Amino acid sequence: MELCLFDDRGNEVERVELPEYSDEIWHGYLPGVTPGQLYGYRVHGPYRPEDGHRFNPNKLLIDPYAKSLVGTIAWNDAHFGYKLDDEAKDLSFDERDSAPFTPKCEVADTAFDWGKDVKPEIPWDRTVFYETHVRGYTMLHPDVPEDIRGTFDGLSHKAVVDHIKALGVTSVELLPIHAFLDDQHLEAKGLKNFWGYNSIAFFAPMARYAGHGEKSGRARLASFKHLVRTFHNAGIEVILDVVYNHTAEGNELGPTLSFKGIDNLSYYRTMPDEHRYYINDTGTGNTVNTSHPRVLQMVTDSLRYWVEECHVDGFRFDLGTILGREPGGFDPRGGFFDAVNQDPTLRQVKLIGEPWDIGPGGYQVGGFPSGWAEWNDKYRDTVRDYWKSGSGAMGDLAARVLGSGDVYDQRGRRPWATVNFIAAHDGFTLHDLVSYNDKHNEANGEDNKDGHSDNRSYNYGFEGETDDEGIVATRERQKRNFLATLLFSHGTPMILAGDEFGRTQQGNNNGYAQDSEISWVNWDLNENNQKLLAFTQKLVKLRAENPILRRSSFRDGMVIEWINPNGGPQTEEAWRDPGADCIGLKLQTQDGASAFVIFNSHDGVVPFTLPDRAGERPWTVKVDTERPEEDERDVAGGATIDVPGRSLLLMM
Repeated sequence: MELCLFDDRGNEVERVELPEYSDEIWHGYLPGVTPGQLYGYRVHGPYRPEDGHRFNPNKLLIDPYAKSLVGTIAWNDAHFGYKLDDEAKDLSFDERDSAPFTPKCEVADTAFDWGKDVKPEIPWDRTVFYETHVRGYTMLHPDVPEDIRGTFDGLSHKAVVDHIKALGVTSVELLPIHAFLDDQHLEAKGLKNFWGYNSIAFFAPMARYAGHGEKSGRARLASFKHLVRTFHNAGIEVILDVVYNHTAEGNELGPTLSFKGIDNLSYYRTMPDEHRYYINDTGTGNTVNTSHPRVLQMVTDSLRYWVEECHVDGFRFDLGTILGREPGGFDPRGGFFDAVNQDPTLRQVKLIGEPWDIGPGGYQVGGFPSGWAEWNDKYRDTVRDYWKSGSGAMGDLAARVLGSGDVYDQRGRRPWATVNFIAAHDGFTLHDLVSYNDKHNEANGEDNKDGHSDNRSYNYGFEGETDDEGIVATRERQKRNFLATLLFSHGTPMILAGDEFGRTQQGNNNGYAQDSEISWVNWDLNENNQKLLAFTQKLVKLRAENPILRRSSFRDGMVIEWINPNGGPQTEEAWRDPGADCIGLKLQTQDGASAFVIFNSHDGVVPFTLPDRAGERPWTVKVDTERPEEDERDVAGGATIDVPGRSLLLMM
């Protein structure tokens, strides 16, 4: 194992052989090294791909524990451990030096004055996630100076933080900020990896987000830490979307950049009968092997680093099922989950899993351990189906709005374990969900074959943007219905950034490669955008002020009744009626608070008899998605009201 030192111009000036090997780790002490020193590794060993060994000292390797990377990758044939033009492919051996084309690791000074930074103590039942992207959120923001748009400093700008705080959300969830690479095939098309699910260094912040031009490792880290401190001072948590399931090195034909050249057979899961090939449960070519104790240690060390050194408040794990995979398949009591759940640091932060991958048994919604929350795609699909047509979805809707107890009411889990969402970075935005029947991903250069085709969307008479007042009015009402359903459902809601004011991606439902105005948030708000923003703020505020809308336990004694439009209890026969599309939900807590929500996905008016108040005060209509700007109004218990088509009413 050779430590390679580089000067400021990227020239290799010295190689130091690490002299010691203990507990599967090569190590050594090099005096006189100061922050700013550039370095990398070269690893000697057998090149036997058929046995899983891909050591090639001609390839400069990124330190898996590097705190900072300098420079971007300049894709070159030298990055590959084999000769690309050899018929033997990866069984051949390439002797070209990859150092001139590879980012260099930098010794980083992690010093930062946190001042009075205090992590917000936000209980799970009060949590509202806001998923956003460091670069895309501010690239078009008129109040953010151009020189910091798209950076950590831009996201820390007062105008941005003020908007997020005024919205009322509690926790900003950032798409990946770990150092990642732009895929070679995307660069060939003139595109970039925008989302960032292509990690190569799990301890280093992405240099692209640290500022325009070169910054030292300390300045990059300081920019991110300043962002965290700024949001904490506003009472907002910072959650990181992390990608420990795979790396940017791809399959056996991919480049040798770090892990593959350090110890391929340990870092990656390979086929048991032929170690040349990788298990590809991620769909990206490789799968990180968290069954190996040193790989598991690296992942947990990385998580602790971001919590202890950078003060982040939690993590959302991309393709989280991967982390629970052992040689025999997914195990909720596997090594990774055991390591995290007993860790005194990590068990104190918010842990959210994306509970699926493409491997055997990969769909694990409801299968994660206690203490974890999960993205719940059952919620997304059911609520989309219901508001699209209502037919056949009402029974499932009942389970979803009450915290998906059929999925999560086990092993002492709480309603907050379901992270409810209508839209996320992957798929249509809320506006596009009601504006397009089909995806429009032509800009991605894949003949519109990429992205999901099952969007459960509807354009209400015209594909894309229109000036038709009737269509626009219906779309705006449906957006309000979706947002109201989300914020009034038990569980943990997640809002996609920009959905609060109707952001569009022009029908593109897979913007992973769109570092462009397709993915950037447009802050030029028209009248409808501004009205939707005010409506969303109202919903978030109502949720925060009324615990009945965000129950924290399935065992809280809450009385739940489903009421049909005739005013009586919903019958088993009515639940099975495929044409039923209007229903009421009555909630009452032990302290006497009550709420009544009417869901009507029918396209026409439905007469609805309200529950009797038995001499008590009348119901107060707090939200009416048909008339969102009207003042609150009282309605007597037992009265029959006309519920407008495609609308939701909340009464307290």
